[in-house]
Amino acid sequence: MTFMLLTEMAPPPGAEDLAGLRTRAKAARRRALVALVATLALLSTAQLLADRAVTREQTLPLAVLSVTVFAAALPTLAITQYVWGARARLVRRRERELYAVARSGRARPLSRMGIAAGWAVTLLLGCTAPHFFHGVAHSGLAGVLSRAAEAIALAGLAAGVCFLVWWARDLMGMLARDRCPGGSPGDPWDPGLGTRRRAGAALWTGAAVAVAALVGARAHLWEPTTGMIYGLLTAALVCGVVTDE
Repeated sequence: MTFMLLTEMAPPPGAEDLAGLRTRAKAARRRALVALVATLALLSTAQLLADRAVTREQTLPLAVLSVTVFAAALPTLAITQYVWGARARLVRRRERELYAVARSGRARPLSRMGIAAGWAVTLLLGCTAPHFFHGVAHSGLAGVLSRAAEAIALAGLAAGVCFLVWWARDLMGMLARDRCPGGSPGDPWDPGLGTRRRAGAALWTGAAVAVAALVGARAHLWEPTTGMIYGLLTAALVCGVVTDE
């Protein structure tokens, strides 16, 4: 009876602020994931089509598109993922202030490793772009892009090592801190994260499968038709854009 009376009372202002912070973090997460999905899908598609082009005139615009997408993707991914991380930290800090404990972060190590894998594939795709310009007799530009790709690859390797060290340290700290079971910190006024919509999860799964298929085709693991490539690109972009999760 006491619990029912507590839950019927208006939540304190802090709980309402926390709900707003969670909504903003969720929106930042969605933007970061859409940016990653779009980057991988567009890069893979442009390079797949460039590989299949039969003339220089067909290859050149696709090679330029590949480099352009890669150049735009690096700052976009960095900014969107930074904002996502900053807002997620605000949520955890506010949860500790209100409830003396943050929600369980057991899924965080996996999600962070998934994002890191997305970065790795993006860099691999971007660093293969210069060879398309060798094929269209733009050796000078190809040389400049190759040197830039080497620098980016070295920076990515250093960042990857730093990430693994930070990830392992953060994982150990999280395991030491998170002693309570997953879910709500236990306060009856906690507004919670809401129920996860099955449609949103299905759309994200569809986007991930389409991107994986495109990346697999770029790695020559299978040979889809040109029409199927366009279909996978469309599926990845549509599933990422329309989901509200």
